[in-house]
Amino acid sequence: MIKEKITLPIILFIVIIVCALFAGSVGVIHIPFKTVIGSLLHKVGFSFQVFDYSEITLWQLRFPRIVMSIIAGAALAVCGGVFQSIFRNPVCDPYILGISSGASIGAAAAFILGWDSFLFGVTVPALITALLTLLIIIAIAEFKGQHSTNTLLLVGIAINFLISALITLIMVINQQEMHKIFFWTMGSLTNVSWIEIAFVLPIMILSVFLLLYYSKAMNILQAGEETAFMSGVDTKKTVFLVLIIASVLTSVIVSFCGSIGFIGLIVPHIVRIIFGSNNRKVLGYSLFFGALFLLIADTLARTIAIPSELPVGSITAIAGSPYFIFLVLRKK
Repeated sequence: MIKEKITLPIILFIVIIVCALFAGSVGVIHIPFKTVIGSLLHKVGFSFQVFDYSEITLWQLRFPRIVMSIIAGAALAVCGGVFQSIFRNPVCDPYILGISSGASIGAAAAFILGWDSFLFGVTVPALITALLTLLIIIAIAEFKGQHSTNTLLLVGIAINFLISALITLIMVINQQEMHKIFFWTMGSLTNVSWIEIAFVLPIMILSVFLLLYYSKAMNILQAGEETAFMSGVDTKKTVFLVLIIASVLTSVIVSFCGSIGFIGLIVPHIVRIIFGSNNRKVLGYSLFFGALFLLIADTLARTIAIPSELPVGSITAIAGSPYFIFLVLRKK
């Protein structure tokens, strides 16, 4: 058992690294795999001759995008595992509370105002409106002392539909920015920089650490709130704290990468089938499989239709929609 706990994560980590290096070699400009490895070794101090265009393409365009896809995929998958556990529902994902739609309002406003040409010009408004949406949903759900997770879920769905309708109206009224808004709402890692990664990574690490810390409490909550209360778990505090951590992490990811659906639905559900319902395992392995899933999806998004590029959300939706239908039919 101990050997499995150590060996499998190491294998998954190596697979992600190999896939990341391969992703660095493919694109509009093909870079040989050995050149990618040579450039990486050159950066850490080894003497390798690397062409200038390869250095620029890899370190300013591809590697930041690859790293962000790994971070975002891991974060969204972990958040999906949390939502499925808390709501005890296999069809929940990080966007169920309308966080993604809330971020889209801020992003749409930024595109209309022309802020997208500035660093964090889209990210900051998207993050602010995502967090405001979260606060509004919690406030409505808490109205008159209603603390049920079902109430929170229903309010989130209602807000999600409302904001989606508003975004549609915004795109119709501002048709000159429609392409940018639509592309963003479908998810995109095109303009990611190392500065943005430096901002996202610490938040992601801290959030995942806290969620793993509460994994034991989430295991107890799966048996029901009454059982959890009898076991000494403060159910209300645990549920809302965990949901807030997962929602804030989702807000941060969405504000940088746009709306990328289905990762939080597919990955943790498959992990739960393979490794069981222990949330420590579910969240831990979702971290690796989510990173790998989005890395592959983003690589396909930028290489399938060269020289054009597809929104990465369209790739994840193509993979996720059939699985979602299968899941609904299987669960009846």
